[in-house]
Amino acid sequence: IDDDSIRQYGQWPWPRTDIARLTLALGQAGASAIAFDIVFAEEDRTSPTQLAKRFESTDPQAAKIIASLPDNDDQLATVLGATPSVMGFFLTNEPIQQQARPKAGFAVLGTPPASVAHYSNAVLPLPGLIEPAAGIGSISIERDADAVIRRAPLIAYQGDQLLPALSTEALRVAFATESVLVKTSDGSGEVGAPGDVVSLRIGDIEAPTDGSGEMWMHYTRPVPERIVPAWKLLSGEMTEAEKERYFAGQIVFIGTSAIGLRDLRATPVNDRELGVMVHAQAAEQMILERFLSRPDWALGLERVLLLIVGLTLVLLLPRLGAAWGALFGGAAVALIIGGSWYAFTEQRYLLNPTWPAIGIVLGYLLTTVATFYREERQRAYIHNAFDRYLAPELVARIADDPAQLELGGEEREMTVLFCDVRSFSSISEKLSPDEIIRFLIAFLTPMTNLLLDYRSTIDKYIGDAILAFWNAPLEDPDQHENAARAALAMIDRLVELNETMPLQDKEPWPGEVKIGIGLNAGRCCVGNMGSEQRLSYSLIGDTVNLASRIEGLTKYYGVQIAMGETLHEALPQFATVELDRVRVVGREAPEAVFALLGDETLAADTSFQSFADQHAEMLSEYRSRNWEAAEKIRSPLAKISQNYGLIRLYELYSERIMLFKANDPGVEWDGTYSSTEK
Repeated sequence: IDDDSIRQYGQWPWPRTDIARLTLALGQAGASAIAFDIVFAEEDRTSPTQLAKRFESTDPQAAKIIASLPDNDDQLATVLGATPSVMGFFLTNEPIQQQARPKAGFAVLGTPPASVAHYSNAVLPLPGLIEPAAGIGSISIERDADAVIRRAPLIAYQGDQLLPALSTEALRVAFATESVLVKTSDGSGEVGAPGDVVSLRIGDIEAPTDGSGEMWMHYTRPVPERIVPAWKLLSGEMTEAEKERYFAGQIVFIGTSAIGLRDLRATPVNDRELGVMVHAQAAEQMILERFLSRPDWALGLERVLLLIVGLTLVLLLPRLGAAWGALFGGAAVALIIGGSWYAFTEQRYLLNPTWPAIGIVLGYLLTTVATFYREERQRAYIHNAFDRYLAPELVARIADDPAQLELGGEEREMTVLFCDVRSFSSISEKLSPDEIIRFLIAFLTPMTNLLLDYRSTIDKYIGDAILAFWNAPLEDPDQHENAARAALAMIDRLVELNETMPLQDKEPWPGEVKIGIGLNAGRCCVGNMGSEQRLSYSLIGDTVNLASRIEGLTKYYGVQIAMGETLHEALPQFATVELDRVRVVGREAPEAVFALLGDETLAADTSFQSFADQHAEMLSEYRSRNWEAAEKIRSPLAKISQNYGLIRLYELYSERIMLFKANDPGVEWDGTYSSTEK
């Protein structure tokens, strides 16, 4: 129904008698199915019954005569019943008003379709027109985000009722079959989630679909002569031979192309395609059995191409340079686009070259910019990366001689410190969010200054906790001693803060604050770590994990500073005592853990030396399962242990000795305590 037809037969909608004449002419010409991409949802306003209502008040006699004439909709219904006609209807998601009932039967092989589009409402033709028609199908087609129609639905749901699309129903009527077979993935043995549609079978034709029951459209070239203006049939201009040549045995779709009727759609090959042509092309594609498919492996292939070519370009670009890199990237993009076109034209596969191509171009641009920026701003990068984590003189040395710094990952002997505020959750309950931030600043600032004074690198702040390390990025031959002195200085500084901060009215300080410090030494991997979006100079390794676990043990043993055995061996001049042999969470090998109690001054004190020797003897008897001897040594030492902050430790050994005296652990016991908390 084009503009010429509208000019000759008047504005739309036409009288149903004209539609009936058009349909009858097609039926007499031998059309196998006549499908309407038009919804006759309202009564014909030109019908005698409608006209009669206008004369009822002014000329009742004329109204009675007019009303006795045949109804236009009844005449169309009669023709529909005598022809293989298929009525169209809309599906919407408005509140339900009408429920569509298909004339086709549906059989499902497998799990009922789960991904098919669901609608709540249908806009239907008049019931008197539905009843005599041979079929009824949906004409609703969803467009992609860019308003282009690339797929045509073959089925849809309204509520729990499966409904055919107009193209599906036109084929069913043409083939004179009663039902449509829907195959889903678990009923066909193909890949897909249960309930994903695989194909539709209509008569002898099986059409593959995606999981939602939509068919990828493979539009054929335009054939203008197969579009017949309605006026040629209505005017009688076409001879019977011409009608038979055009329509005999054909599926005929009736739709509109007049500009005022606004049924023009965008497709990949035509930005102003007739809406009815989408249904016609879908039916034609099923008849020709020339289907496009997007294989299950398509997305994986696209991602692999993006990953492989993108990584190759990123890795080679610094060596190739910008010009050769551009040549390589351009060749890769050309190959990907050419391969996609070949797959489409020769194999009818849908492979999307867009994202791999864009990824390669972006990779090239970003890598080039990053390389340029890195080379031009090396000194600024070093300052930005380290001036908040290192002492200023160390940053200056690195900036003056970048060769001292190896960016990336490298293994080194490191010393690691974890510091954590005790009962921080309880402290947080007492303070407002603003007060918590001010408290943390007041606590972390002096602690950070001490760590920097002792040449540490601040890795990160984890809420109330501090992670610091020594011997990177610059070598520190005194790393072990610096770490021990920093930890002891932090304890002394905290004593001062607990005395002075509560006296300052404007600063929130929650009473007596306590901390635990865990120290450990060993090999770590240190360098720039993270992601492409964000890097951090940090370290990883078993040494770091163990330092974190040792810090957690300070709570259990009631000490302020604890260290691993490797660091203990490197600090013979410091005052230390062994706490226990512990198997920490997530680690099979046991570790001897020591308390750091003081520096060389305390270590030289004869009273401490006597206490340390007796403490070691007590541990030896304890691990030899000589409970009485161990208790005999422990008991008098318990009072002395108060001088060194080991009250909780001696209470633990008292409890253990009593327990093991009552329940001996046996000869296989090696004296190791298995920690259950991090």
